[in-house]
Amino acid sequence: MSELRFDGRVAIVTGAGHGLGRSHALALAERGAKVVVNDLGGALDGTGASAGPAAEVAELIRKNGGEAVASTDNVATPEGAKAIVRAAVDTFGRVDVVVNNAGILRDKSFGKMTVEEFDQVLAVHVRGSFLVSREAFPYLKEQGYGRIVNTSSPAGLFGNFGQANYSTAKMGLVGLTKTLGIEGARAGIRANAIAPVAWTRMTESLLPAEFEAKFTAERVSALVTFLAHEACETSGEVFSVGGGRVARVFVAEGPGWKKDDHTVEDIRDNWEAIMAEQPYLTPTTLGQQASASMKAML
Repeated sequence: MSELRFDGRVAIVTGAGHGLGRSHALALAERGAKVVVNDLGGALDGTGASAGPAAEVAELIRKNGGEAVASTDNVATPEGAKAIVRAAVDTFGRVDVVVNNAGILRDKSFGKMTVEEFDQVLAVHVRGSFLVSREAFPYLKEQGYGRIVNTSSPAGLFGNFGQANYSTAKMGLVGLTKTLGIEGARAGIRANAIAPVAWTRMTESLLPAEFEAKFTAERVSALVTFLAHEACETSGEVFSVGGGRVARVFVAEGPGWKKDDHTVEDIRDNWEAIMAEQPYLTPTTLGQQASASMKAML
């Protein structure tokens, strides 16, 4: 099989100054993509800013024979998102791939979390992914081609103590991804999300030390690179990835229980049937889920 190349393609990678984003940008550039390396250059909690991280990665790409431009614009503002996409169009003439990876952490137990800490995390992860994708969408639609890769998390899929803000944001990206997959389908735009486990500055204080060698960012970037390629026609899906393992994550609906005009007590008495997992359905659209509900009424 031939190598998957990105010659002639232009990719935007947000949060590309460190960790996963850096790895994604380098992987895409190595295979021929021209890359907009975006990173505000702030701390893990989103404070501060520096041109250094984005510039360093862009320079490394150029040193390796690739083409890249650095961007320090803020994904969480409409002006910043517009500037990021304009950097791709003005410098390279087009945009084909958007990898939404930028994120911050403001971990705190739910009872101690402030409204500001909740809002700031959603602003970068969810609002940022929405804004950058929205700015790129008209270009992708006009050319009849595009790939969007969003970054969810196991914390969003399954929850995690002390991360109500982060978990909410990461599950929100699942809904955004699935909707982008539906709305972009006719225009040749495919959107998917990853839920990665990797050793980065964001997770090094959370993961055991022995994870560093096995859960490298590069092992995540291989999946991102495939999802960003024209060879991948899959859309609207979420994939768990880490340590060399890749798996589809899906929403399932159990067989359920049915009785017309049921009471509160009926719900209580049939809770075991309601909680049953087998046989389960895996609807991929709202219509499929509604269809299953309608059939149960017959």
